[in-house]
Amino acid sequence: MSETAGTPRVRGFLGNRVTLWTAFVLAHLWLGMLGLYATGDSLGDVSVVYKGWTDQVVYAGFWPGIDTSWVYPVLAMVPMLAARALGPALYTSTWLSLVMLLNAVAFAAITGWFASRYRAAVAWWWIAFLVLLGPIALGRIDAVTVPVAMVGVLLLAARPTAAAVLLALATWIKVWPAALIAAILIASRRRGEVFAAVIGTTVAIVVIAVAFGSGTNVFSFITEQTGRGLQVEAPVTIPWLWLAVARVPGVSVYYDTDILTFQVTGDNVDLVAALMTPVLAVVALAVAAVGVWAVRRGARAAGLLAPLALALVTALIVFNKVGSPQFIAWLAVPVVLGLAARTAGLGGSFRVPAVLALVLAALTQLVYPLFYSALLSAVPAMVLVITVRNLLLVVLLVWAVRAVVLEGLRAARATRDNEYGHDDDADRAHAWPSPPAHSSGPADTTPLSKD
Repeated sequence: MSETAGTPRVRGFLGNRVTLWTAFVLAHLWLGMLGLYATGDSLGDVSVVYKGWTDQVVYAGFWPGIDTSWVYPVLAMVPMLAARALGPALYTSTWLSLVMLLNAVAFAAITGWFASRYRAAVAWWWIAFLVLLGPIALGRIDAVTVPVAMVGVLLLAARPTAAAVLLALATWIKVWPAALIAAILIASRRRGEVFAAVIGTTVAIVVIAVAFGSGTNVFSFITEQTGRGLQVEAPVTIPWLWLAVARVPGVSVYYDTDILTFQVTGDNVDLVAALMTPVLAVVALAVAAVGVWAVRRGARAAGLLAPLALALVTALIVFNKVGSPQFIAWLAVPVVLGLAARTAGLGGSFRVPAVLALVLAALTQLVYPLFYSALLSAVPAMVLVITVRNLLLVVLLVWAVRAVVLEGLRAARATRDNEYGHDDDADRAHAWPSPPAHSSGPADTTPLSKD
C-alpha cells in the first residue's frame, strides 16, 4: 500500500470516535494502575490526607474551611466527600473514577461533544500529556479543577455565563483558574457577562459558607499559604538544591509536618520565601498589564486569549514558592484552548507551547513519583532534571508573553494599515471568532463553538 493511500486511512483511524475514546479509557486505566500499584505513593494525598479530612466531616461534624482555617477553598471538600460515595474502603478507587468521569466530560468538549474527528489532534495531545505527566495527573485536587476549567474555556464563545460559573466554581476548589478568569476579563468583549457571573457565583458561595458558620475561615486559603517555606520542586529553590549537591553546611531538604511537604533550609530561605508572594503578585499584574496593552492596540480574543491565559498560568508556577508537581497539569487548559483555536483556523500557532508542555510533563513524572527520593537526597542527576524542567517553564513563560506582545503589535499595525474593518463578523471575532467564510473542510476545521 502506498504512503498516499495509507495516510488518509491512518488519519481516519486516529480521528475515529471509537479510537479516541478507547485511548482515553486506556490512558486513565494505566494512570490509575500506576497510582495504585507503582512505587512512589502518588495517591497518598488522596488515600490519607483527603480521606482524613472527610473522616473529620463524617464522624466528627468538623468541616475544614468552615469550622477551622484550611489550605484549600471551601468547595474543595465537595469532590473529596464525593469520593466516599462507595464507602471509605473504596475511597481512592472512587476518586480515580470521579476524575476519569470529569475528564470524560472535558474530552467530549474537546472532541465536539461526541462528533467524530472533531479536534482529534487536540484530543490526542491531551491524552499524551496525561500519560507523560503520570499518576499525579489524577491524584490531587487539581485533577478536579482541570477538566472543569477546560469545559469552561471551551464554552466561552457560546455560553459565556455558564463558562464563567464553571471557572468560578473551579477557583473555589483550587485558586489557579482565577488566572483564566483574569485572561478572559482582559481579552474578551463579553467581560461584563463573565464578571457578573463570577461575582454572583462567588457571593453565593461565601453567603452559604457564612450561613454555616465559617466566618472569616471561608477566606483562610488566601493566608494559609503565606507562611510556607520554599518547596523542593519550586523554580526559586534551584540554587539551594545545588548548594545541597555541593554539601554546603546548613543546606538540606526536610519534611514540614504542618504543610505536609518537602522544603529546603539554608541561608536566606526565609527571606526569599517571604518575598515570593509579593513578587508573584507583581509579575501577575505585569503580565495582565501586557494583556491590557495588547487589547488597547486592538488585539482580538481569537489571538490573544490563549497566550495570555498561558502566560498568567505559567507565571503562577514559575514565581510560586510552592512547586507541587500537579501544577504542571494546569498547563493543559490554556494549551488545549490555543490548539483548539488554531485547529479552527483562528489564532496563532500553538505548536511550541504544546511541545514544551509535553516535555515538561515527562520531566515532571521523572521527578515525581519515579525518582523523587533521589531528588530529596540531592542526587546531582535529579537536581539537573528539575533544573532543566524549571528552566523550560521560564522558556514557556517568555514564549507566552512574547506571543501576547506580538498579537498587540500585529493588531496595531493592522489598524494603521486599515486592514481590519468593523463589520459584524469582526465584532463577533472579539468575543470568539466565527470560522472563516470559506471553510468547508473536514470537522477538524470547525470553530470552537457556534454562536
